[in-house]
Amino acid sequence: MIDKDIEKLRYDNRALKLLSNGSFDKDTGLFSYSLSHPYRAPYLRYRDMHIKFIDNNDNVLEIGAGTGAHTRSLLETGAFVVATDISNNSLQIIKKIYKEYSDKLSTKVADMESLPFNNETFDVVCSAGSLSYGDNQVVMNEINRVLKPNGIVIIVDSLNENPLYIINRWIGYYRGTRSLSTLRRMPTLKLIKEYGDKFNIKKLYFFGSLTWLSPILTLFLKKEFVGRIFDSFDTLINVKRSAFKFVVVFIKK
Repeated sequence: MIDKDIEKLRYDNRALKLLSNGSFDKDTGLFSYSLSHPYRAPYLRYRDMHIKFIDNNDNVLEIGAGTGAHTRSLLETGAFVVATDISNNSLQIIKKIYKEYSDKLSTKVADMESLPFNNETFDVVCSAGSLSYGDNQVVMNEINRVLKPNGIVIIVDSLNENPLYIINRWIGYYRGTRSLSTLRRMPTLKLIKEYGDKFNIKKLYFFGSLTWLSPILTLFLKKEFVGRIFDSFDTLINVKRSAFKFVVVFIKK
């Protein structure tokens, strides 16, 4: 079984379990606020970029939408959102969570390496943690293809530069929670530069040089205080290569 099929089966089964026991609710879309404070900053910045760059009635494509953890902030902009994922079961959860947005939301099973949309269809393309689930160059070209001239790309994802985070991801692979291809495709500074060569970089932020310390420090200190320490340290050192996450906004040339 190829990695793409493994990931599809993994997420289909996870979503099917949620559907069968009803263990999801309307607050699922408040993912960034449900996180422990030391992990929140990149996702809150991702939401801020939605507010800043998405206009009411824009056509927005979300790739790798999963069960809709980040879909709410897109819908709250008033935009028309197409949430896509390779897992149909995950999209069924999105429909249930966001049924009050039925006039603004549609879902479609889609492989991000071959998006089933015409050229220059969308004003904005968003991705939260999904870039490693497709071939980097193919996905970048597909995003460029479906995006209108001067369209916006908003991404939050993990950065694969810090050795501590790389080791942790390999541990996840050996435990069976990650596929090999997702490790090899994890975004790097080189990939961000390649996107920057195809698009124009409008905003770029890095977060979490000390996130690996969170499980230890939160045993002794309040999570909110730990989060503030981490954010201040990132600002002090102008974190980049040692970052855990990044948020970037591109504009199509």
